[in-house]
Amino acid sequence: MRPSRIVLAALLAASFAAGCNKQTTPAANPTTTAAGASGAQCDLPPEQVVATYKVDGAEQKVTYGELAGRIGPQLMDLEKRKQEMIKRGLEGYVIEKLVQAEAKKRGLANEDALLKAEVEDKVAQPGDDEIKKIFEQAKASGQLPPEVTVEQVKPEIVKMLTEQTRREKAQALFTDLKSKADVQISLPEKRVQVAATGPSKGPENAPVTIVEFSDFQCPFCSRAKNTVDEVVKSYGDQVRLVFRHFPLSFHKEAPKAAEASACAADQNKFWEYHDKLFANQQALTVDDLKKHAADLGLDTARFNECLDSGKKAELVKKDMADGEKVGVSGTPAFFINGIVLSGAVPAEEFKTIIDSELKKKK
Repeated sequence: MRPSRIVLAALLAASFAAGCNKQTTPAANPTTTAAGASGAQCDLPPEQVVATYKVDGAEQKVTYGELAGRIGPQLMDLEKRKQEMIKRGLEGYVIEKLVQAEAKKRGLANEDALLKAEVEDKVAQPGDDEIKKIFEQAKASGQLPPEVTVEQVKPEIVKMLTEQTRREKAQALFTDLKSKADVQISLPEKRVQVAATGPSKGPENAPVTIVEFSDFQCPFCSRAKNTVDEVVKSYGDQVRLVFRHFPLSFHKEAPKAAEASACAADQNKFWEYHDKLFANQQALTVDDLKKHAADLGLDTARFNECLDSGKKAELVKKDMADGEKVGVSGTPAFFINGIVLSGAVPAEEFKTIIDSELKKKK
């Protein structure tokens, strides 16, 4: 691989944010029906026998439908990852071609020269005030021990801020090049049917529906919140956002936080409570959850009874089960009219899909 390819690949990878992912994938319930796996993954008819074995001399059979039911969620996750890899690969390849063309147009030696001029040379070192602000925010949120000084963590903060700026500059360059070149992606999008049930924003008849699976303790979900807010605001009545729960197993406080938000929804305060939780991810104990409710003016007696009773646990489990059936394995996970988008990705990625969907509706 040429040096420019390495630099470009790194910038492309950095421009795509990640998400919180499951540490392990539990086995699917054996009783899950074959409907859990999509038709694209089932290359064999459900009734076809794929294995036999004997019990007390009697032959037993295993059909492909039974197997698909057993590992349906894992198959869905694998298919989702495959589609995302193809999509990212196409995006990267197109951008690589555009960067090469732009470098040639400007009379530059190679792609590296363009990336240096438009990205590296525009990444300024963060100032002391900015470093101090990040340090104080980290201390206030409990991410740093009380005895740590700003000088001790300054190199890490500088690296973080520099990488953030580099990502922003790279994304701005790529977006500008795609816009000027009028890039049109014709890769067929795989759609996944997922129920749009849960707290929502926007009209039910909106031409575009975004179903979000999220975790209140996931830092990437918190980061994605601002992006989603921006997208929803930009498109107004053309977009409906539906929130569904997917607390991950290693986020110990996430399940109860999800239940608490459902209790807040009973008092028509879901979105206010949703914002409160993402703004206070270091304060999600049961006592914290009750305090947040009080701060928002909820009927605390009603809220506390709802939370303590665990009556919303089944609702959360239902969301998680539905998410697993369509291949959700990490958060945040979005389904835009059934088109999968995973991670805390830039608003531009939402807009690319939404614009394409709106164009099809005309």
